[in-house]
Amino acid sequence: MAVIELGFGRQSFHPFKRKSLLLLKLIAVVFALLLFCEFLIYYLAIFQCNWPEVNTTAYDGEQATREPVLKAMFLADTHLLGEFLGHWLDKLRREWQMERAFQTALWLLQPEVVFILGDVFDEGKWSTPEAWADDVQRFQKMFRHPSHVQLKVVAGNHDIGFHYEMNTYKVERFEKVFSSERLFSWKGINFVMVNSVALNGDGCGICSEAEAELIEVSHRLNCSREARGSRRCGPGPLLPISAPVLLQHYPLYRRSDANCSGDDAAPPEERDIPFKENYDVLSREASQKLLWWLQPRLVLSGHTHSACEVHHGGRVPELSVPSFSWRNRNNPSFIMGSITPTDYALSKCYLPREDVVLVIYCGAVGFLVVLTLSHLGLLASPFLSGLNLLRKRKTG
Repeated sequence: MAVIELGFGRQSFHPFKRKSLLLLKLIAVVFALLLFCEFLIYYLAIFQCNWPEVNTTAYDGEQATREPVLKAMFLADTHLLGEFLGHWLDKLRREWQMERAFQTALWLLQPEVVFILGDVFDEGKWSTPEAWADDVQRFQKMFRHPSHVQLKVVAGNHDIGFHYEMNTYKVERFEKVFSSERLFSWKGINFVMVNSVALNGDGCGICSEAEAELIEVSHRLNCSREARGSRRCGPGPLLPISAPVLLQHYPLYRRSDANCSGDDAAPPEERDIPFKENYDVLSREASQKLLWWLQPRLVLSGHTHSACEVHHGGRVPELSVPSFSWRNRNNPSFIMGSITPTDYALSKCYLPREDVVLVIYCGAVGFLVVLTLSHLGLLASPFLSGLNLLRKRKTG
């Protein structure tokens, strides 16, 4: 009787052992898959990015001096979903992608300052106070950064509304979280951060205030360039003698994206669609005012979700920064800038492509199905099938 029970135990042990082995293999494959697709792939992509080289030698008369270099990251259009639009899985997936990309970039590249060029949120233009507080909390978690790294944000139309939706409450709510700073100087470099949504030119209260602020910034920049020590500049500290970098959400006026090219430019079928002033781009008048008042050496903008490089007046370059989110692009990216008071160099860093990650997941699912069926004896092992086929050829 004991022998029969022992034999039964042995017979039941082997299927249990096979199932345990299968379970361990499945767990190992799933763990490796998640580790690669949700963590390591960001390191592999961003590890290939390097800060561009910039000339650091400046000449004051005949004397050469070495200028400090500021390492700046520029990204745009994160569009954190709110409580109304988007499925919860969509929100979870895309926000995890942006968080991992941002945190990996901070760790590998170690920028000194990060600029986000508007449309931080997707529903800021109509979100309730409770929803706004939740969105801000998620943003601060995703884009957390060390105290020595500065994070600067400009307003976009999805943050405070288009011009016809914008009001004082929304603007102040945004500036309470992200500051109302318009001029930021560091290492001898001037950055002007513009609320481009308020440059409609119709004389509204917010628009008039925004223009007055820019005229004051223009006055301070002119004092630093032309009239150091002049009485009309007042007793305050002067700005560094450096043409500014202009940062805003809306691009300066251009007719379309017809002259844009590259892997992350707008799709070919969309490039010839004319842009609407004060909706897709700033108006001609507002663009001319900014160029005249500020005389920037470089302009960076967002809003279109696609890359483009144009030159205004044949001399002032503008880069439209693509969206940082998979929700808007299959191949998001950000700009890396090595900037000195007199020169700059820019390069682009691409994040993992969403379709590549999906292909890896689909391939892994297929592998797991084959592995499971093979262990259950419902599918011949590919190795054994190949070995049997090889034996048949030899005997034949």
